[in-house]
Amino acid sequence: MRTPHAATGSPLAPRPGETPATSGTGPATSEGTPGMQSEPAPSGVRARSQHQRRRRIVQAAAALASRGGVEAMQMRTVAERAGVALGTLYRYFPSKMDLVVAVVSDEIDLLESSIERRPPATSTPSGRAVDVLMRATRGLMREPELADALVRSLIMAEIDTPFAERVTGLLLRVSGHDLDERTASEEQRVLAGSLASVWVHELLAMLRGQRTYEQVQRHLEITATRLLADFPTPPSP
Repeated sequence: MRTPHAATGSPLAPRPGETPATSGTGPATSEGTPGMQSEPAPSGVRARSQHQRRRRIVQAAAALASRGGVEAMQMRTVAERAGVALGTLYRYFPSKMDLVVAVVSDEIDLLESSIERRPPATSTPSGRAVDVLMRATRGLMREPELADALVRSLIMAEIDTPFAERVTGLLLRVSGHDLDERTASEEQRVLAGSLASVWVHELLAMLRGQRTYEQVQRHLEITATRLLADFPTPPSP
């Protein structure tokens, strides 16, 4: 924040937030105005600006993917849609695959926020897990091109996305009492991860027109009942 100096007889009072000019000719600013030096924006303002810019880029990429899949996420097109220079885009996301990972993470953020606002109402670990996975299915299938892009990012070996790991962690948290990635046993992590993998398979089959919502839910219920049978039951809400 700039600190005002004492008035120097200038006939114009400074506007709020403006630094009054001082007498004499100081070093020129980048705009060439004598007597004033440019100051960097406060770190908090700069961080917010960077966050907003990154957010615009990810939203632009997701919007393009929702219409044309991963192929539509061309870096120049994303930059134009987000209103940033191409060089700025590459500073945030050095490659298209980095951008895919960001879109995947953003979708998981949305799912986790939804779960926090409205936790599963069922009492069994398997029921809570299926509730979460079906909610994710309905959300993704509202934009099937985006869903296809996310699933393809999971099965493409060259893309390391956090999607499966974060879904596994989410299933642990909603399915078991006091469970998370740190407190769960290796067996519990493997079982939750297996359920997440089955869900991805069912989602892919649905995108190919081979499953209905009812079939996906039934398959998940059967799988979750077996895999999560020994999970501790969460307390009633």
